[in-house]
Amino acid sequence: MDKFWDFIENMLHFILFRVFRLKLDDKTWDKICQFVKFGVVGVSNTLISYVVYIILVNLGLHYLLASIGGFLVSVINAYYWNDRYVFKAEQREERAWWKVFLKTFTSYAGTGLILNNLLLILWVDIVGLHEMLGPVINLFVTIPLNFLLNKYWAYKDKV
Repeated sequence: MDKFWDFIENMLHFILFRVFRLKLDDKTWDKICQFVKFGVVGVSNTLISYVVYIILVNLGLHYLLASIGGFLVSVINAYYWNDRYVFKAEQREERAWWKVFLKTFTSYAGTGLILNNLLLILWVDIVGLHEMLGPVINLFVTIPLNFLLNKYWAYKDKV
C-alpha cells in the first residue's frame, strides 16, 4: 500500500511543481500532501459508507439503521488509513490507539452526522435548495473541519 501513497504524492508533486510551477517549502508541501491523503481516505469512506448502506437496506434493514451501519464501517476505515498513512506517528511518539479511535469517531460523528444533518436542514428546508445539492455543499464545510479536528485533536502528538 505504500506504493499507492507514493503514487499519490508523486502525482501531486508533478501537478504542483511541474504543471503549476509552484515553489513550496517542505513544511507547506507536507501539509498539502497530508490534506490530499486525507481527501483520498475521505473518498474511500464515502464509497464504503454508501455500499454498506445499500447492502443493509437490501437486506431489509431500516434506512436510518443502514445509514448508521455505513457510518460505523466508514469510521473504522478512516481510523485505519488516517492512523497508518495520513497522520502517522513519529518514531518516538506513542499513541493510545483507543483514545485516537474515540477521538476519530467523535470527530466524524460531529461533522458527518450532526453538522451534516443540521446543514442539510438549513439548505433544504430554510434556503430551499434541492435535497441532492445540500450534501455536496456540505462537503466544503465538513471535510476541512474534519481534517482540522483529526490533525489537531484526534492525532495530535501527545494523546
